Amino acid sequence: MTSQELFENIKKKESFLCVGLDTDINKIPRFLLETTDPIFAFNKEIIDATQEFTVAYKPNLAFYESMGVAGWNSLEKTVNYIRYNYPDVFIIADAKRGDIGNTSNMYAKAFFDTMDFDSVTVAPYMGEDSVKPFMTHVDKWVILLALTSNKGAADFQYVTENDEKLFEKVIKTSKEWGTEENLMYVVGATKAEKLKEIRDIIPNHFLLVPGVGAQGGSLKEVAENGLNEKCGLLVNSSRGIIYSSSEKDFAEKAGVAAKEVQQEMSGLLKEKGLI
Repeated sequence: MTSQELFENIKKKESFLCVGLDTDINKIPRFLLETTDPIFAFNKEIIDATQEFTVAYKPNLAFYESMGVAGWNSLEKTVNYIRYNYPDVFIIADAKRGDIGNTSNMYAKAFFDTMDFDSVTVAPYMGEDSVKPFMTHVDKWVILLALTSNKGAADFQYVTENDEKLFEKVIKTSKEWGTEENLMYVVGATKAEKLKEIRDIIPNHFLLVPGVGAQGGSLKEVAENGLNEKCGLLVNSSRGIIYSSSEKDFAEKAGVAAKEVQQEMSGLLKEKGLI
């Protein structure tokens, strides 16, 4: 998927919402445990209820890997279901991979060839040769960790040398590895005040922004500081949408929650003159 195709879908749906499929077997409605594949049964209902309001889905692989082969099967069925039924939706493997070149190449094959994700989150710590193998796949994206919203981000990401913070150096260096057509960045919503500084470095790249909703990030602040001429944002909400109810109306309530976020996003896009 190209950035223009992604932007066209954003305009069509008046949304830059990404729904995180952080599906925890311990949190899904109990009655689903009677099905042959509870994780997929949950995901399918959530996807059908929210697809009208979202342009992306982001399965967090830890939730699937923790269940072994059964979890991987649920993940593959989820990706295939989205791909077949809602082919305009962008699918992100939230895997945070990154290793020596040959290993990264195998990761890229796993997520792009075998699983058919559109993108994968990648850790930049090992440098260019650990990231570039993901960029050899046509119309696929690397989403590089830049500035995260967790407490431990302060341990390294804000370390300063010659008036330059480490996260700034990561962005400035890595933007030369790819293009605006295959490289996005993760920037936590709880760091919304830093988005202006980041936009000075990468004005045209798409940013994946987690942390809105249950983690307390402000969608309005993210939009004010991060929107660009092609929107340039995918704002993720996971728990705040998919766990809106633990009863039989869980999918319906998730749809309502997604619609509320979409309506706010629609207003923000109109204010910016993008729709």
